[in-house]
Amino acid sequence: MQIAENLVALIHYTLKNEAGDVLDSSEGQEPLPFVCGANNIVAGLESALIGKVVGDKLDVVVKPEEGYGEIREELVQSVDRANFQGIDNIEVGMQFMAEAPWGQQPVTVMEVAEDTVKLDGNHPLAGQTLEFSVEVTEVRAATEDELAHGHVHGEGCNHDH
Repeated sequence: MQIAENLVALIHYTLKNEAGDVLDSSEGQEPLPFVCGANNIVAGLESALIGKVVGDKLDVVVKPEEGYGEIREELVQSVDRANFQGIDNIEVGMQFMAEAPWGQQPVTVMEVAEDTVKLDGNHPLAGQTLEFSVEVTEVRAATEDELAHGHVHGEGCNHDH
């Protein structure tokens, strides 16, 4: 069975940046399950996996526009430190959930000043070319529930649904 829209695929992967540093990997864990066509994984990786079958191994280079997007300057802003009441120690690199017009938005602290905190709402991998090494371990039909919810349920699922 080939990977195609509305099917579930499970993959083992290693993700590296252009410098060759490993950013993420499923090594030593369950393979990553996704519903093809449900935006579970970045577009550039998913399109490279279409038509692949169990046992296929491939290396995929994903440019920012097909990965986590380009860096958007409008998502970097300074906010009043008073927004962090109850948090005594704010450090560069810390992540928080912020309320945005479109809902919850993860933000990363870039700079801490006396009265302000500079936050970046871009995905940490925005603007980066990503290099995936992938092995397809399973391809199967999706259940009605998985199609309705847009993600995999049961074994190999990291969601609390």
